[in-house]
Amino acid sequence: MSEKGRLIVISGPSGAGKSTVVSKAVAERNDVCFSVSVTTRKPRVGEVDGREYFFVDLDRFKEMTDNNELLEHAEYCANSYGTPRAYVEEKTEEGLNVILDIEVQGARQVADKMSDAVKIFIIPPSMDELRNRLEKRGADTQRAIEARLIRAAQEYEEADFYDYLIVNDDADRAAAELSAIITAEKCRFALRKERLENA
Repeated sequence: MSEKGRLIVISGPSGAGKSTVVSKAVAERNDVCFSVSVTTRKPRVGEVDGREYFFVDLDRFKEMTDNNELLEHAEYCANSYGTPRAYVEEKTEEGLNVILDIEVQGARQVADKMSDAVKIFIIPPSMDELRNRLEKRGADTQRAIEARLIRAAQEYEEADFYDYLIVNDDADRAAAELSAIITAEKCRFALRKERLENA
């Protein structure tokens, strides 16, 4: 009997190292895939529909929101983005754990529609370390870094909404914790109790 996968929602401030932790955690696993978002923006060179994104026009996107086909959606730089419910449900039915890396507001939208989603918040060991990482990255102006730090503080105030908190002071250890959470979530009694009944 194939076990259903879980939707794993990952959030955390920019600079927390989410991508590194997630990529290390899933490198050794064959039961995880990443959520593919739907977007109204045009494909870039080399992008393939259904791989990087599902590319749709604005009318189709509005239809998807009206028909409750998206677990969450938002607008960014004049384009719309969302998480298609059908893709997540198809992959979890196949037994795959689907990872969705998303900010706090989006995570709340997802949880409203899929209450069994596993919500994980990843943070650096301190705000000073977050500042150091953002400065070392060299991708932002000082003003943008300050804005990111303010945003991080706001996100921390909402973090008690999450099921798990991972402190990324060491990427390998944080990845091991994330992998352990994914495994433990599939072992929940409520998800396996029918095995007792069918034993």
